[in-house]
Amino acid sequence: MKVLMVLTSHDKLGDTGHKTGFWLEELAAPYYTFADKGIEVVLASPKGGLPPLDPKSDEADFQTDATRRFAGDTKAQALLANTHKLAAINVADYDAVFYPGGHGPLWDLTNDKDSIALIEQCYQADKLLGLVCHAPGVLKYPKKADGSPLVAGKNVTGFTNSEEDAVQLTHVVPFLVEDMLQHNGAVYSKGDDWHPYVVVDGKLITGQNPASSELVAEKMLALLN
Repeated sequence: MKVLMVLTSHDKLGDTGHKTGFWLEELAAPYYTFADKGIEVVLASPKGGLPPLDPKSDEADFQTDATRRFAGDTKAQALLANTHKLAAINVADYDAVFYPGGHGPLWDLTNDKDSIALIEQCYQADKLLGLVCHAPGVLKYPKKADGSPLVAGKNVTGFTNSEEDAVQLTHVVPFLVEDMLQHNGAVYSKGDDWHPYVVVDGKLITGQNPASSELVAEKMLALLN
């Protein structure tokens, strides 16, 4: 079995002068959930090569067993340094697709034509699609065959307005994930801030925040099996 993980190539946190990118735990925890079960994990990003890591996610306060393991894993580090270009990816080659979050995806993957097409093809082919934290933001533009938003009528979660407010980025991000999902007709729900919360709707699995990333991957694994 093969799982594609799609990472951001965007590293600027709006006009703040600070850096962003993907959130380390949201890559590392799902990576090992899949890899430890013998599933081949392939990494891709819009620009290919080494995607930007949100430096905050590499701080001591945000380290977990998975992030420490990932840092010392030469195979994983080689995969990360050489992500495939998203434009070259054929979704038919994969059993499932997973989008880690971090703030980066809100700027590039949300608007990336290859990402939008990949998600639409995933949906049409009834493949598993998992997204965590800010990554559900990439569901903003994908459509169903009838032209309606892909998330319309779907049960989903994603980074909450209150969590965005807590990290003081409400007025920096291009849009709020919670608001966008509701605007697109999704049935949005959430758990307590910073606690694991995952919603499964058929083949669409979404997680609220970094703490939810491993659980999203576990739910995907259960469905893959």
